[in-house]
Amino acid sequence: MIPRHFQITVALVLLAILVSGMVIIRITHKEEAMTLRGADTAPVVPVVGGKQEHIQVLVAYDDDQALRWRPADVFLPAERGMRARETLRCVMAQYLQSPSPHPLAKGADIKDVYFINDDTMIVDTTAQFADGHPSGILLEEMTLASLIETLAANVPGITKVKFLVDGKERETLAGHADLMSFYQTAAVHEMAKEFE
Repeated sequence: MIPRHFQITVALVLLAILVSGMVIIRITHKEEAMTLRGADTAPVVPVVGGKQEHIQVLVAYDDDQALRWRPADVFLPAERGMRARETLRCVMAQYLQSPSPHPLAKGADIKDVYFINDDTMIVDTTAQFADGHPSGILLEEMTLASLIETLAANVPGITKVKFLVDGKERETLAGHADLMSFYQTAAVHEMAKEFE
């Protein structure tokens, strides 16, 4: 016959397993209910006013060492800052496709743009934009020229642009192109003409 203390131990272990299972099921149901309640009370993101537009973007071509205008269809919000950000992201999308005419690192993106006043814009990029950018004065200048020219062509009134990397100033893009200064769009326009 099985000793009594062994029977009691087995009964207690089975009871502990049963109680633990019920507690786990109850906690799971509470988490699911909280998640569903959280989804119901989450703030509703307002619909951004805007429309699909046919724009021109200036794209760098490494093999030809040239800049060329290319048509693109993109949804552009009516608000000027969001319009500028989406315009720049349209250029970045050209560089992140495969094959790319001007490859950039995965994760390179425009985080946000800020207007200091009506004609001066700060462009905040991801760290990958600078950290993974190919080094070389020509490649770096072509990237900046394509972004600034596209911005100037599609968001009127911008005369100065400065780039930040992950919210901070950086001396250069990838060792050559200056990121500490403000770029004058008129000067960039003249430089870009040489590559077209």
